[in-house]
Amino acid sequence: MGRVLAIDYGQKRVGFAVTDELMICANPLETVPVAMAFDFLKNYLQTENVSVVVVGEPLKLDNTPSESSRFIEPFVNRLKKELPKISPGTAIARIDERFTSRLAFQAIIDMGVKKKGRQDKSLVDKISAAIILQSYLEQQEILKERNSQL
Repeated sequence: MGRVLAIDYGQKRVGFAVTDELMICANPLETVPVAMAFDFLKNYLQTENVSVVVVGEPLKLDNTPSESSRFIEPFVNRLKKELPKISPGTAIARIDERFTSRLAFQAIIDMGVKKKGRQDKSLVDKISAAIILQSYLEQQEILKERNSQL
């Protein structure tokens, strides 16, 4: 079984996070410019064993797609098309990413990062990806518990 990789896709930058080999915890990995995101992903998938790629799904409070969906969907469609060639057997999952940027910014403050360090938007992006990934892991754990009770 491979790692889980999460993607926080933005208009300018893309944050990546990955689990440890046991898929226990989420760790921020990297932030790259949008133009380099697919190349980074392709290289990572060719060198690491990844079983699931989780992409944040931007939703409004009423569960409809947000305006930023129009930037993310072309990437997700390309991923669906190319992933079987790059990393056969790797699944794609989507998970609600509402408020992850706010949670990431607060986490950075809680970590004691000085004001100058908080201006680094790439830090927010990869921590947002880690939050998306942690949400996915928690969701999977809940599903596992429900299935074991049946």
